[in-house]
Amino acid sequence: MPMNLRAAAIGVLLAAFATTALAENAPDPWPGLVTDLFQGREIAKADGTISLEAPTRAEDAAIVPMTLRFSDPAKVKVATLVIDQNPMPMAASFTLGDKAGVDFIETRVRVNSYTNVHAVAETRDGALVAEAKFVKASGGCSAPAGKDPDEARANMGKMKYREFRSAVAGRREAQIMIRHPNNSGLQMDQITRTYTPAHYIDSVEVWQGDALIFRMEGGISLSEDPNFRFTYAPNGARTIRVIAHDNKGGAFKSEWPIADAS
Repeated sequence: MPMNLRAAAIGVLLAAFATTALAENAPDPWPGLVTDLFQGREIAKADGTISLEAPTRAEDAAIVPMTLRFSDPAKVKVATLVIDQNPMPMAASFTLGDKAGVDFIETRVRVNSYTNVHAVAETRDGALVAEAKFVKASGGCSAPAGKDPDEARANMGKMKYREFRSAVAGRREAQIMIRHPNNSGLQMDQITRTYTPAHYIDSVEVWQGDALIFRMEGGISLSEDPNFRFTYAPNGARTIRVIAHDNKGGAFKSEWPIADAS
Protein backbone atom coordinates (compact mmCIF):
# COMPACT_ATOMS: atom_id res chain seq x y z
CA MET A 1 0.00 0.00 0.00
CA PRO A 2 1.43 3.46 -0.90
CA MET A 3 2.60 5.50 2.06
CA ASN A 4 -0.06 8.23 1.67
CA LEU A 5 -2.91 5.70 1.45
CA ARG A 6 -1.55 3.82 4.45
CA ALA A 7 -1.45 7.07 6.43
CA ALA A 8 -5.00 7.91 5.37
CA ALA A 9 -6.23 4.46 6.37
CA ILE A 10 -4.54 4.73 9.76
CA GLY A 11 -6.14 8.17 10.19
CA VAL A 12 -9.59 6.78 9.48
CA LEU A 13 -9.05 3.93 11.93
CA LEU A 14 -7.83 6.32 14.63
CA ALA A 15 -10.81 8.63 14.04
CA ALA A 16 -13.22 5.69 14.28
CA PHE A 17 -11.49 4.49 17.45
CA ALA A 18 -11.69 8.00 18.94
CA THR A 19 -15.40 8.27 18.06
CA THR A 20 -16.11 4.89 19.65
CA ALA A 21 -14.10 5.80 22.75
CA LEU A 22 -15.94 9.12 23.11
CA ALA A 23 -19.29 7.37 22.70
CA GLU A 24 -18.42 4.74 25.28
CA ASN A 25 -17.21 7.40 27.73
CA ALA A 26 -20.08 9.84 27.19
CA PRO A 27 -22.29 10.38 30.24
CA ASP A 28 -25.40 8.21 30.18
CA PRO A 29 -28.39 10.57 29.73
CA TRP A 30 -31.01 7.85 30.24
CA PRO A 31 -31.65 8.38 34.00
CA GLY A 32 -32.33 12.09 33.34
CA LEU A 33 -34.53 11.26 30.37
CA VAL A 34 -36.60 8.90 32.53
CA THR A 35 -37.20 11.84 34.86
CA ASP A 36 -37.94 14.37 32.11
CA LEU A 37 -39.99 12.21 29.73
CA PHE A 38 -41.59 9.68 32.09
CA GLN A 39 -41.69 11.64 35.37
CA GLY A 40 -39.26 9.22 37.00
CA ARG A 41 -41.70 6.29 36.84
CA GLU A 42 -40.35 2.77 37.10
CA ILE A 43 -39.64 1.22 33.70
CA ALA A 44 -39.46 -2.56 33.46
CA LYS A 45 -36.96 -4.27 31.18
CA ALA A 46 -38.02 -5.82 27.90
CA ASP A 47 -40.65 -8.54 28.25
CA GLY A 48 -41.88 -8.72 24.65
CA THR A 49 -44.62 -6.11 25.06
CA ILE A 50 -42.61 -3.84 22.77
CA SER A 51 -39.58 -4.63 20.64
CA LEU A 52 -37.29 -2.37 18.67
CA GLU A 53 -35.64 -3.15 15.35
CA ALA A 54 -32.73 -0.83 14.55
CA PRO A 55 -29.49 -1.23 12.63
CA THR A 56 -26.33 -1.79 14.67
CA ARG A 57 -24.48 0.52 12.26
CA ALA A 58 -26.54 2.86 10.10
CA GLU A 59 -25.71 3.35 6.43
CA ASP A 60 -26.99 6.96 6.51
CA ALA A 61 -27.30 8.72 9.87
CA ALA A 62 -29.98 11.07 8.47
CA ILE A 63 -32.41 8.26 7.54
CA VAL A 64 -32.02 5.46 10.08
CA PRO A 65 -34.92 2.99 9.93
CA MET A 66 -36.62 2.15 13.24
CA THR A 67 -39.46 -0.32 13.76
CA LEU A 68 -41.58 -0.68 16.88
CA ARG A 69 -43.43 -3.99 17.25
CA PHE A 70 -46.14 -4.91 19.74
CA SER A 71 -46.81 -8.53 20.71
CA ASP A 72 -50.36 -7.67 21.87
CA PRO A 73 -51.63 -4.50 20.13
CA ALA A 74 -54.60 -4.20 22.49
CA LYS A 75 -52.22 -3.96 25.47
CA VAL A 76 -50.22 -0.89 24.38
CA LYS A 77 -51.57 2.63 24.82
CA VAL A 78 -48.48 4.74 24.00
CA ALA A 79 -45.16 3.82 22.37
CA THR A 80 -42.26 6.29 22.61
CA LEU A 81 -39.02 6.21 20.64
CA VAL A 82 -36.11 7.91 22.46
CA ILE A 83 -32.68 8.52 20.90
CA ASP A 84 -30.69 9.13 24.05
CA GLN A 85 -27.79 11.23 22.69
CA ASN A 86 -29.79 13.36 20.23
CA PRO A 87 -30.25 17.10 20.97
CA MET A 88 -34.04 16.46 21.17
CA PRO A 89 -34.09 12.84 22.37
CA MET A 90 -37.81 12.11 22.03
CA ALA A 91 -38.06 11.27 18.36
CA ALA A 92 -41.71 10.24 18.33
CA SER A 93 -44.47 9.23 20.71
CA PHE A 94 -47.35 7.22 19.26
CA THR A 95 -50.73 7.07 21.00
CA LEU A 96 -52.56 4.07 19.57
CA GLY A 97 -56.30 3.85 19.02
CA ASP A 98 -57.78 1.42 21.54
CA LYS A 99 -59.25 -0.77 18.78
CA ALA A 100 -56.76 0.08 16.05
CA GLY A 101 -54.90 -3.22 16.24
CA VAL A 102 -51.53 -1.71 15.32
CA ASP A 103 -48.85 -4.38 15.69
CA PHE A 104 -45.96 -2.42 14.17
CA ILE A 105 -44.98 1.13 13.22
CA GLU A 106 -41.90 1.82 11.10
CA THR A 107 -40.35 5.26 10.61
CA ARG A 108 -36.98 6.90 9.85
CA VAL A 109 -34.94 9.11 12.16
CA ARG A 110 -31.78 11.17 12.43
CA VAL A 111 -29.06 9.93 14.79
CA ASN A 112 -26.52 12.51 15.93
CA SER A 113 -23.91 10.29 17.62
CA TYR A 114 -23.34 6.75 18.82
CA THR A 115 -26.23 6.16 21.18
CA ASN A 116 -28.64 3.90 22.92
CA VAL A 117 -32.14 4.04 21.46
CA HIS A 118 -35.04 3.16 23.76
CA ALA A 119 -38.51 1.98 22.76
CA VAL A 120 -40.85 2.50 25.72
CA ALA A 121 -44.39 1.13 25.88
CA GLU A 122 -47.04 2.41 28.28
CA THR A 123 -49.65 -0.29 28.69
CA ARG A 124 -53.35 0.44 29.16
CA ASP A 125 -53.01 -0.39 32.87
CA GLY A 126 -50.30 2.30 33.25
CA ALA A 127 -47.11 0.19 33.40
CA LEU A 128 -43.96 1.12 31.47
CA VAL A 129 -41.65 -1.36 29.76
CA ALA A 130 -38.65 -0.67 27.51
CA GLU A 131 -36.23 -2.28 25.12
CA ALA A 132 -32.94 -0.65 24.08
CA LYS A 133 -30.56 -1.02 21.14
CA PHE A 134 -27.15 0.58 20.60
CA VAL A 135 -26.83 2.29 17.21
CA LYS A 136 -23.58 3.44 15.61
CA ALA A 137 -24.23 6.55 13.53
CA SER A 138 -23.18 10.18 13.71
CA GLY A 139 -23.95 13.55 12.15
CA GLY A 140 -27.55 12.82 11.23
CA CYS A 141 -29.04 15.92 12.88
CA SER A 142 -26.69 18.32 11.08
CA ALA A 143 -26.63 16.53 7.73
CA PRO A 144 -27.71 18.83 4.86
CA ALA A 145 -31.22 18.40 3.49
CA GLY A 146 -31.36 16.08 0.55
CA LYS A 147 -33.70 18.22 -1.52
CA ASP A 148 -33.49 21.68 -3.04
CA PRO A 149 -34.96 24.18 -0.52
CA ASP A 150 -37.26 25.79 -3.12
CA GLU A 151 -38.58 22.39 -4.19
CA ALA A 152 -39.05 21.38 -0.56
CA ARG A 153 -41.09 24.54 0.15
CA ALA A 154 -43.18 24.11 -3.01
CA ASN A 155 -44.17 20.56 -2.08
CA MET A 156 -44.44 20.98 1.69
CA GLY A 157 -47.34 19.05 3.16
CA LYS A 158 -48.10 16.91 0.12
CA MET A 159 -48.83 13.34 1.13
CA LYS A 160 -48.85 9.89 -0.42
CA TYR A 161 -50.71 6.82 0.76
CA ARG A 162 -49.90 3.22 -0.13
CA GLU A 163 -51.48 -0.09 0.82
CA PHE A 164 -49.78 -3.47 1.09
CA ARG A 165 -50.89 -7.03 1.63
CA SER A 166 -50.47 -7.69 5.35
CA ALA A 167 -48.73 -10.85 6.49
CA VAL A 168 -51.11 -10.96 9.48
CA ALA A 169 -54.68 -12.24 8.98
CA GLY A 170 -57.31 -9.62 9.75
CA ARG A 171 -54.88 -6.72 9.39
CA ARG A 172 -54.20 -4.13 6.70
CA GLU A 173 -50.77 -2.63 6.10
CA ALA A 174 -50.34 0.96 4.92
CA GLN A 175 -47.75 3.70 4.49
CA ILE A 176 -48.08 7.47 4.85
CA MET A 177 -45.38 9.72 3.35
CA ILE A 178 -45.40 13.48 4.08
CA ARG A 179 -43.27 15.91 2.08
CA HIS A 180 -41.58 18.25 4.55
CA PRO A 181 -37.93 19.36 5.00
CA ASN A 182 -38.10 18.66 8.74
CA ASN A 183 -35.17 21.01 9.32
CA SER A 184 -33.49 20.24 12.62
CA GLY A 185 -32.09 23.72 13.32
CA LEU A 186 -28.57 22.24 13.28
CA GLN A 187 -28.10 22.29 9.50
CA MET A 188 -25.92 25.01 8.01
CA ASP A 189 -26.87 26.82 4.80
CA GLN A 190 -23.77 26.31 2.66
CA ILE A 191 -24.31 29.65 0.86
CA THR A 192 -25.18 32.03 3.71
CA ARG A 193 -23.20 30.05 6.35
CA THR A 194 -26.09 30.48 8.76
CA TYR A 195 -28.14 27.78 10.43
CA THR A 196 -31.50 26.94 8.88
CA PRO A 197 -34.21 27.45 11.53
CA ALA A 198 -35.87 24.36 12.91
CA HIS A 199 -39.02 23.57 10.93
CA TYR A 200 -40.46 20.13 11.44
CA ILE A 201 -43.60 18.02 11.61
CA ASP A 202 -44.63 17.87 15.28
CA SER A 203 -47.92 15.97 15.09
CA VAL A 204 -49.67 13.48 12.83
CA GLU A 205 -53.08 11.84 13.25
CA VAL A 206 -54.16 8.86 11.17
CA TRP A 207 -57.84 7.86 11.16
CA GLN A 208 -59.90 5.13 9.48
CA GLY A 209 -63.30 6.77 9.22
CA ASP A 210 -63.86 8.36 12.65
CA ALA A 211 -61.67 5.88 14.54
CA LEU A 212 -58.11 6.80 15.50
CA ILE A 213 -55.34 4.49 14.30
CA PHE A 214 -52.52 6.49 15.88
CA ARG A 215 -51.58 10.00 16.94
CA MET A 216 -47.89 10.95 16.81
CA GLU A 217 -46.04 13.74 18.58
CA GLY A 218 -42.55 14.22 17.18
CA GLY A 219 -39.48 16.43 17.02
CA ILE A 220 -36.38 17.22 15.01
CA SER A 221 -35.17 13.62 15.10
CA LEU A 222 -37.69 12.55 12.47
CA SER A 223 -36.04 12.43 9.06
CA GLU A 224 -36.77 14.69 6.12
CA ASP A 225 -40.07 13.70 4.45
CA PRO A 226 -41.51 11.82 7.46
CA ASN A 227 -42.62 8.32 6.61
CA PHE A 228 -44.80 5.91 8.61
CA ARG A 229 -45.57 2.32 7.71
CA PHE A 230 -47.95 0.41 9.95
CA THR A 231 -50.62 -2.24 10.29
CA TYR A 232 -54.15 -1.78 11.57
CA ALA A 233 -57.34 -3.76 12.06
CA PRO A 234 -59.97 -2.64 9.51
CA ASN A 235 -63.31 -1.51 10.95
CA GLY A 236 -65.25 -1.24 7.70
CA ALA A 237 -64.46 2.44 7.17
CA ARG A 238 -64.08 3.46 3.54
CA THR A 239 -61.37 6.10 3.96
CA ILE A 240 -58.01 6.79 5.58
CA ARG A 241 -57.61 10.38 6.77
CA VAL A 242 -54.38 12.11 7.86
CA ILE A 243 -53.99 15.44 9.66
CA ALA A 244 -50.47 16.80 10.22
CA HIS A 245 -49.08 19.97 11.77
CA ASP A 246 -45.63 21.50 11.96
CA ASN A 247 -43.97 23.69 14.60
CA LYS A 248 -44.56 26.88 12.55
CA GLY A 249 -48.33 26.50 12.38
CA GLY A 250 -48.51 24.62 9.10
CA ALA A 251 -51.54 22.33 8.80
CA PHE A 252 -51.87 19.60 6.18
CA LYS A 253 -54.74 17.21 5.46
CA SER A 254 -55.34 14.39 3.02
CA GLU A 255 -57.85 11.56 2.61
CA TRP A 256 -57.85 8.44 0.43
CA PRO A 257 -60.29 5.58 -0.23
CA ILE A 258 -59.36 2.23 1.30
CA ALA A 259 -59.08 -0.38 -1.42
CA ASP A 260 -61.76 -3.11 -1.28
CA ALA A 261 -63.30 -1.51 1.80
CA SER A 262 -66.47 -3.31 2.82
